Amino acid sequence: MTQTPVPVRRALISVSDKTGLLDLARALIAHGAEILSTGGSARALREAGLKVTEVSDHTGFPEILDGRVKTLVPQIHGGILGRRDLPAHVAQMEQHGIAPIDLIAVNLYPFEATVASGAGAEDCIENIDIGGPALIRAASKNHDHVVVLTDPAQYGAIIAALSEGGTTLEARRALAGAAYARTAAYDAAIAAWFAAQRGDVLPERLTVAGQRRESLRYGENPHQQAAFYADGSNRPGVATARQIQGKALSYNNLNDTDAAFEAVAEFDAPAVVIVKHANPCGIATADSLSAAWDLALRCDPVSAFGGIVALNRTLDAEAAARIAAIFTEVIVAPDATDEAREILSRKKNLRLLLTGALPDPAEGGVIIRSVAGGFLAQTRDNGRIVPAELKVVTQRAPTEAEMADLIFAFRVCKHVKSNAIIYAKDQATVGIGAGQMSRVDSARIAAIKGADASRAAGLDQPLTAGSVVASDAFFPFADGLEAAIAAGATAVIQPGGSIRDDEVIAAADRAGIAMVFTGMRHFRH
Repeated sequence: MTQTPVPVRRALISVSDKTGLLDLARALIAHGAEILSTGGSARALREAGLKVTEVSDHTGFPEILDGRVKTLVPQIHGGILGRRDLPAHVAQMEQHGIAPIDLIAVNLYPFEATVASGAGAEDCIENIDIGGPALIRAASKNHDHVVVLTDPAQYGAIIAALSEGGTTLEARRALAGAAYARTAAYDAAIAAWFAAQRGDVLPERLTVAGQRRESLRYGENPHQQAAFYADGSNRPGVATARQIQGKALSYNNLNDTDAAFEAVAEFDAPAVVIVKHANPCGIATADSLSAAWDLALRCDPVSAFGGIVALNRTLDAEAAARIAAIFTEVIVAPDATDEAREILSRKKNLRLLLTGALPDPAEGGVIIRSVAGGFLAQTRDNGRIVPAELKVVTQRAPTEAEMADLIFAFRVCKHVKSNAIIYAKDQATVGIGAGQMSRVDSARIAAIKGADASRAAGLDQPLTAGSVVASDAFFPFADGLEAAIAAGATAVIQPGGSIRDDEVIAAADRAGIAMVFTGMRHFRH
């Protein structure tokens, strides 16, 4: 096909989002195009003093069924789909009085926004657009001859093209691809809504759609391409956050920030989470954010350098000053005081993200991960143990303080890569072992981290002395537990379920420590 610009002689405009509408229409009219329109779009054009022809006047067929049928007629679809280079098409169009339509500007009924607003089923169904997707798909198919606009952001380039005589095939093809992506995402949202209505979390056909929020410099490594997409769920976090300061976020920054913010949302008391390479290196709760920061940092001050910090309260000046004292890549919180923002503004490269809210750890949702030839989907790990349902399996039961720390530590487990071992004391981590192939190695590494932190703090004994320990899955042998006992743990929480549970329980009893089973594990791979 030729790249000679093709002029627009007739355009159909039917948009729910009126942004840029008048600028587009004025440019079309200025370059000799006739405007066809419907409903609110036609009214807006007339009120602006622009000449517009109602679609019903053009077709001779009225809008019916409360506006459900407006453009689903041969005079419209024939004008869009007819090929100008086929004599048979041209002859049939002339025979039936069908005028060519060279451009359509359509954006769809706000179905996604209606669902997000919590509207009832009837309102959601009424906001399922039928005519719009049909118009978009028809124009996209015939993009050799027709321009299809689905987003006000596209108008500027087309207005400029009109001044140059019309659009090129290359431009029309790009717009057609974007249009099909839009209708695919729209249908995906509708399919997801119907699945949710019947409680089908993982339906037979799972459609995934996202809106590119940002093109990233690169992925995990400089030779990888990457982009950040929003799925429209509006779960508080990196997709909803406002970046107050700092340079652009990288792929790794976004991944780590998400991990940190999801973890900090687990806790009701003021909490701080420090993450490095998607794993927490310190988590603590306290009476204030500054106190929680001190405890979280104490767990692993070496790894915290260049880390991601998440808070579950409005960031105040005292906490901001303490965090700013070390190199930090990102701070994410629901909000920040003016004083805290001023303090952090002195750190030009530090990114500050404010989300406005915390995600709900109990909320469902689907997690997707790609594999060769497909992808895996699972529901979000929103499991949370019920203290009254914990099973004490040793001769000694945990004390009240130990039980509180055990519950804290097991919540931390959910956010640490398996095999995960967490030492905790006084609602703060004092040793974290993550991502090891052997559970006993995780127990030993966590103890080493605790010993290193103790030396850094100038303490006479390891932080892990008198701590509790949590394991994200059962101990397959007693050796992992014995490593925790050697580190000074006095109580253990684990799912249980190993064929060697009796051996592990016996080892705990010999050491005089308490152990509880949760019946729930928190693998995170």
